[in-house]
Amino acid sequence: MPTQPSPALGTRPHNLALLLRLVHENGAQSRAALTEQTGLNRSTIADLVAELVRRGLVDERIPDVPGRVGRPSPVVTASARVVAIAVNPEVDAIEIAAIGLDRSIVLRERLPNETVPTPDAVVSTIAERIVAWREGALAAARIAAIGVAVPGLVRTSDGVVRNAPHLGWTDVPLADLVRSATASAAFVDNDATLGAIAEHRYGAGRGIDDVVYLNGGASGIGGGLIIHGKPVAGAGGYAGEFGQNRPRISADADRRTRDGVLEAEVSRRLLLDAVGLDSADDETLAAELSESDSPVVAAEITRQAHVLASALANAVNVLNPALVVLGGFLATLADLRADQIVDDVTALAMSESAEALEIRPAALGADRLLIGAAELAFADLLADPGERS
Repeated sequence: MPTQPSPALGTRPHNLALLLRLVHENGAQSRAALTEQTGLNRSTIADLVAELVRRGLVDERIPDVPGRVGRPSPVVTASARVVAIAVNPEVDAIEIAAIGLDRSIVLRERLPNETVPTPDAVVSTIAERIVAWREGALAAARIAAIGVAVPGLVRTSDGVVRNAPHLGWTDVPLADLVRSATASAAFVDNDATLGAIAEHRYGAGRGIDDVVYLNGGASGIGGGLIIHGKPVAGAGGYAGEFGQNRPRISADADRRTRDGVLEAEVSRRLLLDAVGLDSADDETLAAELSESDSPVVAAEITRQAHVLASALANAVNVLNPALVVLGGFLATLADLRADQIVDDVTALAMSESAEALEIRPAALGADRLLIGAAELAFADLLADPGERS
């Protein structure tokens, strides 16, 4: 994972990073608000903002406040002209976006796959879209880096995809491949890990320090952990693979495999089959499930919610989170069977661990993984804007 701001950089670099992160994560801020939040004096704030403006990382404007007496404090915003390219390759589609430093989604495309994409196909798609965008909407933009959210095990130190079983990738040096094809810095991490970071910073987990995140996608179920406000990746970077755990299923009628893992029992494919769709994005699937009056569809939703709750109860017992966030098709299950899931988790988990627990659908919707990938791409710039701009 790219570095984070540190006082070891020195006073001025640290303060530049602090200001840039504040406007990136919290949105537009007046100079007066920045002064109050940082404890720096007004002249220091003015000098730091001026340097960030000169480097093209922030914009500054005088707000138009009708009837106000005196000069209002200038407002500082992160620049939309500095962008991260965020990518999520999946078995059914490659999603790619250009996301501004101000967190605006400048461009976003979902490119369906005819077959499961190879690493070379994903890299070629990224390079082709960047070339096309640079001739259009990104003509005046600066690409900070590329972040890729992969449904598989990733060694983040060098961006090697160790194993993405549903994509059929093993030991793929994806970061190097993307870097060579685009001449841009590139970083790779697990999709659910990045989803957890995005939801913690900007979504359902904002302001909560202990979060378990489960992501449901076309490749199955992955997870991410936020403990004491920090992402936890494990010794090799592979923590959070909840989809590979075996849920406890007491009712034989709820079982679809003899001894299957969670992602075999709680499956996007089974939900698509229930509503008669070959493929669909998350919004389309959610709409079909919500609007269906079929008892077969209702039974499948209920079954999957029961099995999901059993896996969540195990996570609650082990990690004692304050919040569980469910993304992708799991968010749809959370919406459609909210009370059932809560009741099941409460019944199966230790009462002390479950008593203050909240379970929420992801707030960032279909953008959560792309926003997480953009955070990965921006991390070095945010950590040291003086060196990286």
